[in-house]
Amino acid sequence: MTFIDKLSAVWNTHDSLLCVGLDPDISKFPAQWKGKPEAIVGFCKGIIDATADVACSFKPQIAYFAALRAEDQLEEICAYIREKYPAIPVVLDAKRGDIGATAEQYAREAFERYGADAVTVSPYMGFDSVAPYLEWKDRGAIVLCRTSNAGGSDLQFLKVDGVPLYQHVARLVADKWNTNGQCGLVVGATFPEELAQVRNIIGDMPLLVPGVGAQGGDVAATVKAGKTAQGGGMMINSSRAILYAQAQGEENYAAAARRVALETRDAINAFRR
Repeated sequence: MTFIDKLSAVWNTHDSLLCVGLDPDISKFPAQWKGKPEAIVGFCKGIIDATADVACSFKPQIAYFAALRAEDQLEEICAYIREKYPAIPVVLDAKRGDIGATAEQYAREAFERYGADAVTVSPYMGFDSVAPYLEWKDRGAIVLCRTSNAGGSDLQFLKVDGVPLYQHVARLVADKWNTNGQCGLVVGATFPEELAQVRNIIGDMPLLVPGVGAQGGDVAATVKAGKTAQGGGMMINSSRAILYAQAQGEENYAAAARRVALETRDAINAFRR
C-alpha cells in the first residue's frame, strides 16, 4: 500500500486529521521515566498507545533522537508503530535537503533504516534534492512550502516572476515533481491565508500542517483554509501540547496526552463538515 493510500484509509477509519508529533524532550518527562535508559522508548510507546485510535499519523522529529544518540530507540519506536499499528503512517520529520549520492543515503535512512512511510524534505536545491526520494515509488516526500515560523517569510515571500516563492514551490511540486503521486507539502497553521492559497494551487494533495497547539495556530482558521472539498487532505500536527499535557497532580501522562489528543481531534472535526 502506498503512503497516500494508507493516509487516505486512516483519515476515514479514524475520522481524524490529527498528526501526533513525537518530540521526546527528556527534561519534560514525567517522574516515572526520569533517569531510565529506556525512557525515550517507554515514554513514546505510552503516547503512541494512548493516541493511536485518534491519530491519522505519527511524526517523529529526528533531531530529538539524534541529539541524545538515540537513533536506535527511534528505530525501535518506528518498528513498534509498524508492528502494532500498521494502518497508521509514520512521517519522519527530517527536513533533508541535499543532492545526488548524499540524498540517496538520506532516502535509505528514512525508508530502510526507519521504515518511514514519508519524510519531510527541503526544495531549496531544486528537483535534484527531491528526486532520490521519488525512487521509492510507494513512499511519500513532503516538501517544505510555507513553514510555520515567522522567519520563513525571509525567503518564502520573495517574488519569482511576481509570485511568492512558496506558491512557486507549490506549483512545481503539484505540476512537475509529483511523479509518483506521493508528494505532499508542509504549510504552517500559523498562516491560514497562505494555507488557503496553497490549497487552491495543489488540489487534493495532502498537507502536513504544523503550528496548532503550543505554537498557537487557530484550529478553525486552519481547517477552513486547508481542507479539501471532502473535508480532509491534512495531517494537522500537534506535538508538545499532547506529549506534555500532564498537569501538576496528574499521575498518568499517557491519559493526559489522550485527553488533549481527543480534544484536538474533535476540535478539528467540528470545522470539517
